Amino acid sequence: MLKTQIDNTTSATIVPRTTAWLLASLLATTATAGDWPQILGPQRNGIASGERLADTWPETGPRVAWTRPVGSGFSGVAVADGRVFVFDRQGDRERVTAVAADTGKQIWQSGFKANFVPAYVNDNGPRCVPTVYRNRVIVFGAKGGLHCLDAKTGKTIWSHDTMALFNSTRPFRGEPPEGYFGKGSSPIVSNGLVIVNAGGAEKKAGIVAFSLADGKLAWQSTDVRASYSSPTLAKIGGQPHVVFAARLNVISVDPRTGKELFRFSFGRPGPTVTGASPVVLGDQVFVTASYGFGAVMAKIGGGKVSETWRSDDILSSQYTTAIADGGKLYGIHGRQDVGGAALRCVDASTGKVAWEEPGFGYATLIAADKKLLILKTSGSLVLAGISPTRYQAMATAKVLTGTARALPALAGGRLYVHNSRTLKCLEVGRAAK
Repeated sequence: MLKTQIDNTTSATIVPRTTAWLLASLLATTATAGDWPQILGPQRNGIASGERLADTWPETGPRVAWTRPVGSGFSGVAVADGRVFVFDRQGDRERVTAVAADTGKQIWQSGFKANFVPAYVNDNGPRCVPTVYRNRVIVFGAKGGLHCLDAKTGKTIWSHDTMALFNSTRPFRGEPPEGYFGKGSSPIVSNGLVIVNAGGAEKKAGIVAFSLADGKLAWQSTDVRASYSSPTLAKIGGQPHVVFAARLNVISVDPRTGKELFRFSFGRPGPTVTGASPVVLGDQVFVTASYGFGAVMAKIGGGKVSETWRSDDILSSQYTTAIADGGKLYGIHGRQDVGGAALRCVDASTGKVAWEEPGFGYATLIAADKKLLILKTSGSLVLAGISPTRYQAMATAKVLTGTARALPALAGGRLYVHNSRTLKCLEVGRAAK
């Protein structure tokens, strides 16, 4: 374990570094075509721009290329360079396993001691999707273990116990130290730094950055608390931003230095979830949640924030990140645990609901080839057209039993889905002509 000296006297502790990367290195990954190297895909927006999908399936559903058993955890997989990276828990160990994308056969496996005990659900596994950058895999465990591994061999390059480093007190009075559901914000890589919502509010370490190369602390910044939402990179007004929907605020910092660029209130104390990632549309940021605080579309300019609209009755989603396409937002309105969730299309500029499919059920979405792949938590997979005027179902199939909470991944015509027992690789790509 690397030992890091932390200065608690400033809100952004900076380690000097060259800035040759600058704006050209804003992209979080060096993904090649057909990769899904992090949460929500290459650009963290749920869109796979290079994929081509079949227009329908047999009644039995897409062909199953392979299956393999998995342990506990809500973490979806990452896919890069012909390998699928699975992050789960078996017994008292969180595991990272690399398997061949075409066969599902194990290439390597590494593990770390795990003692996370959930407060509200039975599942004790990791929640964060692995982040693959070049030849590194970064995973963030349910109790704050941050690990960087060699993608080829599985060897651990560096590790940090972020709970020990930054979270010396409870997030709120009466709450578990690691939150209600464990750590759930997948790290992001920018400018050679691994950036994570550590949630060390009292130590001005709400957001922290470590060197990808050696794990040294680069900076620590802000007083925000941790959420289950993962950050996204964007350029707004020519300025690089990494935007977080943290526990009680949406906040942006400069990914190079940790300097705070803007924030606005979003969230509330208590057993609530902010799980969807921010969606950046030009100079506007969309965030969504449930639990009474709903959704916000905010315009950013000169470090100032002005709300375009805010409502709890437009597109309030428990943890599903909306898909942005053609000025519309496609997503889930409602919660998994109370039922009655609807699939909605919303005009991003006005907040007007363009159409709704009521009683659709809770689900997560991927966009590709002018279509939506929608995985319901019930285990059903739906193929639908992207339409600003109506719901266009094209195919449906039951692909998983039990509850499917893990985010799906789409790479090379294959869709990777799993529940708490089985990972499946489904052939959903369009056949070559």
